[in-house]
Amino acid sequence: MMHGHGGPGAMHDEVTMPGLRGANASAEESAELALMFRNFRTLSREVENLPNGIRSVTRSSDPEVMDALVSHVVGMIGRVEAKDDPQIIIQSPTLDIFFARAEGIDSEIDVTDDSIVVIQTSEDPELVAALHTHAAEVSDMAERGMQAVHERMMDGHQ
Repeated sequence: MMHGHGGPGAMHDEVTMPGLRGANASAEESAELALMFRNFRTLSREVENLPNGIRSVTRSSDPEVMDALVSHVVGMIGRVEAKDDPQIIIQSPTLDIFFARAEGIDSEIDVTDDSIVVIQTSEDPELVAALHTHAAEVSDMAERGMQAVHERMMDGHQ
């Protein structure tokens, strides 16, 4: 069953996942997101909120999903650093401040044999708050998949 929410073109469709497309996103980026959402049950995530940011450890029990996860995380951090917003239809508004104030975020990425560890810090209290919020949103998506996105969008946070 398809039903509309969001804006025009943001139809709910678990097969093609059109909400994962973006005005400035590549087909490969959208395909990585779709793979991760379809296989969210393979993901596990731990987040530590730091006084000046976050430390996250994310894993997947599926090597293909893990590869997509690493590519997505590295790619998105690179996009933030370049202030190159992909404008994904379902993207959280929490990301807006990252693209606006990218120079205020320090990011470290460590890919291990079974995880990707990200430490992001800032001296800007608004960026720190956004890092905490975004980390919680990502954890919710890793735990509940598209249901988490749908609820956020339906609550008017999108």
